[in-house]
Amino acid sequence: MGKARNPRHGSMQFWPRKRASRSYARVRKYPESQDAKILGFAGYKVQMSHLLIKSTRPNAATTGESIFRPVTIIECPPLKAMAIRFYKKTFYGLKSVAQITANNLDKNLKRKITLPKKEIAKKEPDAYDEIRMVVHTQPSLTTIGKKRPEIFETAIGGNKEDQLAYAKEKLGKDITVNEIFVPGQLVDAHAVTKGKGLQGAVKRFGVSLKSHKSEKKKRSTGNLGPWNQSSIWRVAQPGQMGYHKRTEYNKLIIKISEKPDDINPKGGFNHYGLVKNSYVIVKGSLQGSSKRLVRLNFAIRPHKRKHSQNFEIEYMSIAK
Repeated sequence: MGKARNPRHGSMQFWPRKRASRSYARVRKYPESQDAKILGFAGYKVQMSHLLIKSTRPNAATTGESIFRPVTIIECPPLKAMAIRFYKKTFYGLKSVAQITANNLDKNLKRKITLPKKEIAKKEPDAYDEIRMVVHTQPSLTTIGKKRPEIFETAIGGNKEDQLAYAKEKLGKDITVNEIFVPGQLVDAHAVTKGKGLQGAVKRFGVSLKSHKSEKKKRSTGNLGPWNQSSIWRVAQPGQMGYHKRTEYNKLIIKISEKPDDINPKGGFNHYGLVKNSYVIVKGSLQGSSKRLVRLNFAIRPHKRKHSQNFEIEYMSIAK
């Protein structure tokens, strides 16, 4: 049987393949939820590991056996709610009409933004359609050697009255990951991938190497055809590879814990250090390098299969 010829691999639907504007992702779409709480959380990627989990699926061939699972550990220090933002629906989308900022802002925020010198009046507008929460991370609670926080906006579930009550309750306070997620829940991971710099067409798109007798170059794509602007993005060319914002859907949360000593190896994780806060263990790999912020949001298109909330972990690799 003849070998199938695959002269090129890799999707070209992402164009232009340019570097992300910042090191953490921006989320533009949220699912609907009846629970009055923020619809996502954020944490710092620690490292990958692997587990042995006892299978509890009743009709599976592996029921009662130990299953190997690659996982990713994410440290999740508390988020702090710094502002409430009010939006009104317009023909062009949501438009911000007002914002209420907390008084007890963290001192490390001055590394990111200019802090107000006096208190701002707290009054919600008369007419609004949606409320969102502006939160910031607290990297100073970790060991990654960073103090400058990330600031981002997240949606709140429930109706307008529930959103306002929840936002006022949490304004200026910490929000923990245990309040948002539970084990067995499906989440979407938004993050910026690991940067590779300028790469050629062979590594970037899997272009086949040409014969050394074909042309002067053997790692190029050959003739590009008529040179015009419409052919640039259709032909695999050298350029930036990595450091792009990407989303992975339906990642399974296996464990949420407040005991970092259960996973910390002696001396800490390579390229990260010790985990000092609550952490989340997610099935599979996640995009991005160690110490990079990963945003976990409620799944926007979850599949219908239901998972157990109690995973019996028989073994976890905590090797350095």
